[in-house]
Amino acid sequence: MRVLYIDTSSSFLYSAIVEDEKLIASVSEEYGQSLSEIALPKIVEMFNENKLSPKDVDKIIVVDGPGSFTGIRIGITIAKVYAWSLNIPITTITSLEAMSISSKEKKIHVPMINARRGYVYAAIYDENQKVIHKPEHMKWEDLEKEIHNLNSVEIISNDEYDWDVETVPYQPDFVKIVETFKEKEPMNPHAVNPEYLKLTEAEEKL
Repeated sequence: MRVLYIDTSSSFLYSAIVEDEKLIASVSEEYGQSLSEIALPKIVEMFNENKLSPKDVDKIIVVDGPGSFTGIRIGITIAKVYAWSLNIPITTITSLEAMSISSKEKKIHVPMINARRGYVYAAIYDENQKVIHKPEHMKWEDLEKEIHNLNSVEIISNDEYDWDVETVPYQPDFVKIVETFKEKEPMNPHAVNPEYLKLTEAEEKL
């Protein structure tokens, strides 16, 4: 099975083509505000460099959040149009699941994204990826209290914080992510939507 993975939930483009536990091509680059312009050309470039056609993909896995509101929409849009136009199965995972699964440590994993103003997007998984605390938009102080009572904890994040916290960087293990979720039930492309975990600023003002 050949799978295309897309994650634009941050300022990074994380994308890969994985076939039968083998990494065919990948990109892990930070593009910041240029992400919306660069994401699709970079994905096309992966195909071209490996002489693959978009029709050669058997499934698409796309990250639906949480993270950057704009970033999430970029990946979702690319994946939905791709899946719908070529009738390719598509499924979603969260950015926090991808972060946790990519860890090589046999510890409790706490993937975390800075949501600003003292809030984070976070979840807690045990070493076997069982959910201890489902993905949530929450206060850092509440998360800190919860993980204080846990042993052998690894906080995974690429963000900077206004408070003192020790983190390990997120480096996606594309093969491990794809192998974990390649059999996940596919969805109707029209049902694939961002999972922000909080209201947008415009919604909050309303």
